[in-house]
Amino acid sequence: MLLETVYGLIAGSMALVADAGHNLADVLGLALAWWATNLAQKAPSARRTYGFKRSSILASLVNAVVLLIGVGGIAVEALRRLAVPAPVDGDTVVWVAAVGIAINGFTALLFMSGSKGDLNIRGAFLHLAADAAVSLGVVVAGVVIGLTQWLWLDPVTSLAISAVILLGTWSLLKESLDLALDAVPTRIDPGAVRAFLHELPGVSEVHDLHIWAMSTTETALTAHLVRPGGGLDDALLDAAAETLSRRFGIAHATFQVEAGDGAACRLAPPSVV
Repeated sequence: MLLETVYGLIAGSMALVADAGHNLADVLGLALAWWATNLAQKAPSARRTYGFKRSSILASLVNAVVLLIGVGGIAVEALRRLAVPAPVDGDTVVWVAAVGIAINGFTALLFMSGSKGDLNIRGAFLHLAADAAVSLGVVVAGVVIGLTQWLWLDPVTSLAISAVILLGTWSLLKESLDLALDAVPTRIDPGAVRAFLHELPGVSEVHDLHIWAMSTTETALTAHLVRPGGGLDDALLDAAAETLSRRFGIAHATFQVEAGDGAACRLAPPSVV
């Protein structure tokens, strides 16, 4: 970041300076992700019965917002430079941006494996991958500018990269917002979960079913199981919880068993939360 800032100013490259600003946002984003991951491991308390697990969801949401703000800043400056082109030292831009590709690309690879199962890590991975893409675009622009002196290419490249980053970040923002609002995680089919619970021995109805993310890696479920005349069956509930964990990735399941017909439960109607 410091290298790109100094040499971006020396070379007169808005793309290089913008890349440095983007890297600054990522440093802050990575620090936030690290903080949230550690905070989520704290033990629950009498007031915070889930601990701080949801902090990882909030971190991924903040990461997405920060990245979008950074993209907006790049786009605004690129439009200004497009209207008033300025001299650019293409050679300096190329070698400095190449260093950025190496650093950001290698660091992104460290996060790749964990990005599939943890939205917080996915946010960090997207930040770093976006940085590598920005640096690659800057290298290409620097080479072409050095050969042709097309000064307009510097801001145009910044705008194109901003559009790519925007598309890649939108899904992260949407999923983070969904999890923050207790939506069912996208990897889980609520219809399949309901069907599984309905097929349990003696269960005639399933209502008040809720599935939500406690963190970016942990999912919880609550449900009312109507078992007319069946009563409690600890073995059945243990087996159901184990299957939910293994098949759907829902590790925290809570059931309320109703021995009647379920009609008396005030939470039975689908419209009632």
